[in-house]
Amino acid sequence: MRKAYPDLIQSDFTESARRYLEFVRIECGLAKNSIESYERDLRSFIDFLGPVRSLESVAGEDIVDYIKWLAVRGLCPKSRARMFVSLRCFFRFCRTEGFIPKDPSQYADCPKVWLHLPYDLSPGEVENLMDAETGENVQSIRNRAILEVFYATGARVSEVCNLRIGDLDLPERTIRLFGKGSKQRMTPLGLAAVESLKVYLYLRGSHAGSDRLFLSRNGGGLVRESVFRMVKMAALKSGLTRNIYPHLLRHSFATHMLEGGASLRAVQMLLGHVYLDTTEIYTHVHRPHLMEAFTNFHPRA
Repeated sequence: MRKAYPDLIQSDFTESARRYLEFVRIECGLAKNSIESYERDLRSFIDFLGPVRSLESVAGEDIVDYIKWLAVRGLCPKSRARMFVSLRCFFRFCRTEGFIPKDPSQYADCPKVWLHLPYDLSPGEVENLMDAETGENVQSIRNRAILEVFYATGARVSEVCNLRIGDLDLPERTIRLFGKGSKQRMTPLGLAAVESLKVYLYLRGSHAGSDRLFLSRNGGGLVRESVFRMVKMAALKSGLTRNIYPHLLRHSFATHMLEGGASLRAVQMLLGHVYLDTTEIYTHVHRPHLMEAFTNFHPRA
C-alpha cells in the first residue's frame, strides 16, 4: 500500500493519524480501499478544521459543524454517516492510545440514514442481459462470462476484477473469491457460468503473461471502471432502460436465491457478509413474494 499518510497533517494530528492508519491496516486487516477511505475522511476533516488546530482542542461541536458543512456541500446522508463513523473510530483509537484525554465524538450524533431497499432485476431481465453478449469475438465472450459470474456468485465488482486463473475449479464447479479484508470464500458456480468460462478460457488461451482471469484488450487485468461500462453497454443492448450496474446483479442474486427457498444463513455465506444483519435487508426485498405466498396458500388469507 502506498505510504501517503506521513504528510497527512503538520500538527500533533500527524503521529496519531499515522498510528491509526497503521492500526487499521495491520491489526484490523482492512482492505486497501477501506484504508484509503479512512485517510480521505481524515484529510477532509483536517482541511475543515484548518492547520492551526491541535488534536486535543477538537470538541463535539466541531464534529457537529463538520457534518453540517458536509450537508451544505451536498453529501447524501449515507456518505455523511460513513464519514462520521470514520471520525468516531479515529477518536476512540486516540482516546485508547492516550493521545487525547476524552473522545469528542461521544458528544455528537451520527446522521440518520433512511433505509433504501435495493431493487433487483427479474429473472427474465437477467436472461435478456446475458443474451445481449452474443458476439463470437473474445471481448464479447469475456463479457458474457463476467456477467454469468456476477449473477452466479453474487460477487462484488472488485472480487471479479481480482480473480486469478488459480481461483477457478471448473471440474468441481467452484470459484474462490477474496472479499473485504482479503477474506476468502469458496462459492459454487452454475452450469451456465461454467460453460461460459470454458469458452472464454479456450479463447483466452495463452493470451497472457498475466494470471488474472479477465483481461483487457491490451492483456492487462480489468479495472472497475471498465466493468461498469461493460455492464451498462450490455444493458443498453438488451433494451433495459433502468440504471444497471454490477452490484445490481449481486442484489438480484440474493433476492432470487431467497425467492427460490434458500435460507438467509446460506445467502449470508454466499455473499461473504460477516454479520447476518447485513443480509437481512434482502428479507425486506423478499416481502412481496412472502405476501403472495400467504395470500395464495393461507386458509384464512
